[in-house]
Amino acid sequence: MPNKHNAERRHHIPKMKFRVRNWAQYDAGLRRRGSLTLWVTHEVMAGWRAAPRSTRGGQPSYSDLAIETGLMLRLAFHLPLRQTEGLMASIFELLEVALSVPDHSTLSRRAMKLTSISKGCRLPDGPVHLLIDSTGLKVFGAGEWLQERHGARARRTWRKLHLAVDADTGTVMASILTGNDVGDPSQVAPLLDQIDAKIASVTADGAYDGTPTYDTVAAHGDDIAVIIPPHVTAVLSDDAGHNPSQRDKHIASIAAHGRLGWQKESGYGRRALVETAMGRYKAIIGPRLRARSLSGQRAETAVGVAVLNRMLNAGRPNSVRRPHRAS
Repeated sequence: MPNKHNAERRHHIPKMKFRVRNWAQYDAGLRRRGSLTLWVTHEVMAGWRAAPRSTRGGQPSYSDLAIETGLMLRLAFHLPLRQTEGLMASIFELLEVALSVPDHSTLSRRAMKLTSISKGCRLPDGPVHLLIDSTGLKVFGAGEWLQERHGARARRTWRKLHLAVDADTGTVMASILTGNDVGDPSQVAPLLDQIDAKIASVTADGAYDGTPTYDTVAAHGDDIAVIIPPHVTAVLSDDAGHNPSQRDKHIASIAAHGRLGWQKESGYGRRALVETAMGRYKAIIGPRLRARSLSGQRAETAVGVAVLNRMLNAGRPNSVRRPHRAS
């Protein structure tokens, strides 16, 4: 329960209100997200089968695109694997397309072997401003079942989903799934390695503060701006007097203008958009993982990112902040 005294002193900021300027297009995009043709396209059906090869017993051979499409349908419509199999079969039956459907066991087995999954993101016209953060996804296993069934306490199992989001479009440019014991700064390099576009800036919270993160970003480009709030106990480096680093400049700016002033000057406030992307993932895909193995979970989150990006590309709002009116 929050402290009453602190609540009275807390500065209350009214919730921002926005107006969508392209409502007709955005409304059509929202409806299109529920269309099956968004996931099962003519390109998907044309590449449904893998390259011809000899298979024992004449078993059909499905392309990675077919498996990825099945997983997309599963996550987009929150279906178990067997129902996903039935949905795909009914789609082809309605379209009168002579294509067989991978069964649920094939989907599960092949998902663990998928190594290349398209993120479905479009490269921006100019340099990208990246927002990096991580969030926890729950693994529902036997421990949770025992706790629900018998009230026994069990250790929760989590994975960490690391995301790199384009600040201008909300598109997830890169993602990695790791164990919950992996430090966030160690995943900056793998995230940046996935991005083909030119990077203008990297913004993250204070958990990423430190020389390793700055060095990692500098290895991808000396002109990349790093916007990370230094720790409260951070001090200037020995070279701050004649050759200040980006971190030194942040420390000096905070000392001169305060943290709120530094946030406004540096544009750090945009970092909240990566939290919006993580909330969007948990709201649309779900807060927990369905796959049991780590390889399957990594494929699941990669497909989940592709689902989010495809939904976003179907129609994104062009919103502007409404002016605040004094009461």
